[in-house]
Amino acid sequence: MTNPRNRQQAAAGIQAAAAMSGAVDLSALAAKAEASRQAAAGASGAAAGGPGVTEVTEANFEAVVGRSQEQLVVVELYSTRSLECLELSPVLAGLAQRAGGQWLLARVDVDVSPAIAQAFGVQSVPTVVALAGGQPVSAFSGPQPEAQIQGWLDEIFAKVGGMVGGGAPTPAATPEDPRMVAAEQLMNDGDLDGALAAYRAVVTADPGHAEAQAAVRNLEFILRAQAHDPGIVDTAAPHDVDAQLAAADVLLLSQQPEAAFERVLTVVRSTAGDEKDRARTRLLELFELFDPADPMVVAARRKLAAALY
Repeated sequence: MTNPRNRQQAAAGIQAAAAMSGAVDLSALAAKAEASRQAAAGASGAAAGGPGVTEVTEANFEAVVGRSQEQLVVVELYSTRSLECLELSPVLAGLAQRAGGQWLLARVDVDVSPAIAQAFGVQSVPTVVALAGGQPVSAFSGPQPEAQIQGWLDEIFAKVGGMVGGGAPTPAATPEDPRMVAAEQLMNDGDLDGALAAYRAVVTADPGHAEAQAAVRNLEFILRAQAHDPGIVDTAAPHDVDAQLAAADVLLLSQQPEAAFERVLTVVRSTAGDEKDRARTRLLELFELFDPADPMVVAARRKLAAALY
């Protein structure tokens, strides 16, 4: 267990993290909240690096389909085991972010949410499906050049402009959610356990609340990483999976994400069965703390795909 002083230091660390080049943005939950509200309410769930990208599971898929009544939704069905998916994902994410909210990129890991892939009748990945008015209107499979994808999007907007908003939405002023305000205050006061409980309560009541989900992920990571002895980075035995995963947490908390990724990748390469799957799952969890288009994450995803084959 950490003492109050350590927790206060952690809260300060959250505020400092965003300013560090190449670091995971464990900070500015308030800033992320504002960015999320201004990008799109509800299911849009803006990614840390910009608006227009959200991760989708079976839990929030219905809300994302509903979102297509208001704006074009592009569903990317991918697998981290596919090199073609790893090539296409940053291209789509970059287009979505530069679109400034004109359309939403909804990313579905078919290994995590196979029922969604079945619903679309996906035969291979990557598969990309455009939704407008709650219905599929166009699709393609396999990696495509950025210019070709932009042309595909332009054609869709020309055809379905009346079904969804044709430009970037101008959000109305949204009242502060008192639950989120209270949770943020607990975090700012250094009560990370209390803040985590408060954010979890929001997610329980509102499973599609992307801002609260992001806060839970960030705080769960911080509290888990704080519980480790920092010396584990140097003392972890090569074949001790638990120790190596703990060392990765410590490295990431100390703003060394590339070293953290490599620790987990080493475990993936050197293990099999349940241990390999556990390491893979942990690495994907760490990726979720970053902008999916971050070059560091893209590179690590490529290495993960190679390690799994």
